[in-house]
Amino acid sequence: MLQRFHRRSWIFFILFLSGCTAFAVKQFDSLYGPSQTQQRIVDISTDDGAFYYHQIKPILENRCVVCHGCYDAPCQLKLSSPEGIDRGLTSQIVYANRLKAAQPTRLFEDAQTTQEWRTKGFSSVLNERQQTKEANLQAGLLYKMLELKKNNPLADKAILTGNYDFSLDRSQVCPTIETYDNFANKHPNWGMPFGLPSLSDQEFKKMEHWLENGAKMVNPEPLTHFQQQQIDEWESFLNKSSNKHKLMSRYIYEHLFLTHLYFDAEPKGSFFTIVRSKTPPGEKVDRIATRRPYDNPNTDNIYYRLIKEKATILDKTHIPYKMDKARMQRWQDLFIDADFEVETLPSYHVDIAANPFITFRDLPPSSRHQFLLDDAQIFIMGFIKGSVCRGEIALNVIDDRFWVFFTKNREFSDEKMSDFLAEESDNLRLPGEQDSLASIFTWRRYAKLQNSYFEAKATLIKELSEQHQLSLNTVWDGNGNNTNAALTVFRHFDNASVVQGLVGKPPKTAWIIDYALFERIHYLLVAGFDPFGNVGHQLMTRMYMDFLRIEAEFNFVSLLPPENRFEELSYWYRGADKGIRKYMEEMPDHAFFPTSVEYKTTNYKQELFQKFQHYLAPTLTDKYSLLTKGLTDQELSALNRLGDLTGSKTALLPEVVFIRMTNSKGKEHFFSLIHNRGYANVTSLLSETKNRLPDEDTMTIVPGFVGAYPNVFWDIESVNLTDLADRVETLATEADYQKLLDLYGIRRTSSQFWTLSDRFHNAFQQIAPIEAGLFDYNRLENR
Repeated sequence: MLQRFHRRSWIFFILFLSGCTAFAVKQFDSLYGPSQTQQRIVDISTDDGAFYYHQIKPILENRCVVCHGCYDAPCQLKLSSPEGIDRGLTSQIVYANRLKAAQPTRLFEDAQTTQEWRTKGFSSVLNERQQTKEANLQAGLLYKMLELKKNNPLADKAILTGNYDFSLDRSQVCPTIETYDNFANKHPNWGMPFGLPSLSDQEFKKMEHWLENGAKMVNPEPLTHFQQQQIDEWESFLNKSSNKHKLMSRYIYEHLFLTHLYFDAEPKGSFFTIVRSKTPPGEKVDRIATRRPYDNPNTDNIYYRLIKEKATILDKTHIPYKMDKARMQRWQDLFIDADFEVETLPSYHVDIAANPFITFRDLPPSSRHQFLLDDAQIFIMGFIKGSVCRGEIALNVIDDRFWVFFTKNREFSDEKMSDFLAEESDNLRLPGEQDSLASIFTWRRYAKLQNSYFEAKATLIKELSEQHQLSLNTVWDGNGNNTNAALTVFRHFDNASVVQGLVGKPPKTAWIIDYALFERIHYLLVAGFDPFGNVGHQLMTRMYMDFLRIEAEFNFVSLLPPENRFEELSYWYRGADKGIRKYMEEMPDHAFFPTSVEYKTTNYKQELFQKFQHYLAPTLTDKYSLLTKGLTDQELSALNRLGDLTGSKTALLPEVVFIRMTNSKGKEHFFSLIHNRGYANVTSLLSETKNRLPDEDTMTIVPGFVGAYPNVFWDIESVNLTDLADRVETLATEADYQKLLDLYGIRRTSSQFWTLSDRFHNAFQQIAPIEAGLFDYNRLENR
């Protein structure tokens, strides 16, 4: 009886809210007319267009897009383009544990007009009623949220208290203009920018002027003659009629669909995207939108087209890839001039399309491998910066910092490798073939397949062991000049960064990635990962990655003496699940290559790392070395003390700190201080906290910017660096940390926050004009 009463109460409450919303709609309709989408795009030559481009766009980018740019933007409100602004917001959550896959809501792909987004449940943040100045402000949610913040600025205190919730999994509160009054009464301090300083008076007046005049916007600048010429050349190359060209283009598209392409000698900030289209070059692009790049396009003719990137470039999703004459010639050499034939093209049936070893069997493995090696950082970056804006599922399967190496191309003949991969294609199947509705119970099937592949690989190694012993020469040396030969991966809890070179002190673990492993990582975490998939798909993806990580680590420990391999692996997998330990203990000795590496000490791993550093020296960049930045001895000493912190001394430090240091002459230097957290193992999906080993934490400090999600800013004069290092080394309580920020921190509440934010962004553009993008402030701490 009581349950029935509660159920009726909830029904009444929902009906009451619905009635209130309906009443509010009628009120707005009576005041300003019915709602309908508006045409807001004007030419940049108009006054409204010029005002938006020169005055409003910079405010939106530097004050709004820094929180509203990716899938995990609050309420999916993406303010990084006119299309995103006009689309508005929704209460639908992308990163959620759901039993059924959600319909994708990718901007530019899953709907082409604002009206289509309305049918998908998105509400406007701009006025869509009568276009009068009064209506544009009073019936526009964006203005009301900015006004709410202006009328209720941050309290004059360092740390925000009350009902602020900055956790990533906080409940979504997504008001519409009809429910705004109720929202404002409940949350008067939740205006925009949320939990950050207000816009300046000048910025607010500009936004107010823009909004009251109808929020007119402009499309990206038209293509230049050079850009059009480049697009024509590339589209001609990618859409030739031979089967070789068609298979090559399909392979390239499935690997580059998330990248931002740029042309040599191009002006800063012009990037392009490769898409599949129903229309050929010369006609308007009719984009084919599918969940995954290998899904059936459901059309007889597919054309690969290049379109200009419309949205603001964000560091967290920016994967720049250069397109020039050398690139075209490289692809010609690898895929067209190579001696092979493609008699028939593969189908798009999921059993084939989700498995690159079946789909691209006719492309020489050495060509595919070299394609990946040439830009290894880009393809590792794919699973870090790809569709995983919030990547805990994909990233808690890796350590916080490790080095990555690659096997040399053509270690085996194309014929032998093609035969082996073809024979093992069933065992190399990936969870992506299960679409986005996979059950976690399907995991058992893939575990068996992976075990079978490992057995086959072990047998192959045993057969070849007499003439093929693993040595440093087996590792790709970048041909002496390619800086992709060695990479460092930093994990920052649910996001990560990958940089070229061997950065920091030797890590606990390292990977060596061979071709088959490289391809599976890409198709598991990039091409085959669906952020809109169900919980089974996401969990199975994460669990399958366990096997790929283990395989990469096995490749590395194969270079160690046989008697040391399991000892090292046991250290990496302390306290791991019984199934994982049993799996590793039962691995046959012939699963490892025999090694010809000779050791002079018993500290094998450290000696091996030194050998790698010497072997790869010609390709190792000094970009992340403090020694090359013209620092004084005192500055170097203090900064190195920060980077040398370990164990309990790091406990109170966040994941990523951006630092500006200004010397006595006014010269600025910028650094990233990165917290590398220690774990007993990274095999447990639900027990990450239990596996934490704080005593094994380390820090890394590098010049420039590493990490798209800073947690806090430090701003310091060089004369105070020693004092900063002293204070950090002696941090013992939260009060100590807060005192440190009082002296040297720029908190999210600081009146100087936006000034320093702008300076960091400008510096990033100056340091790395191609790689730079806007940072994301959704992970700023409140301490």
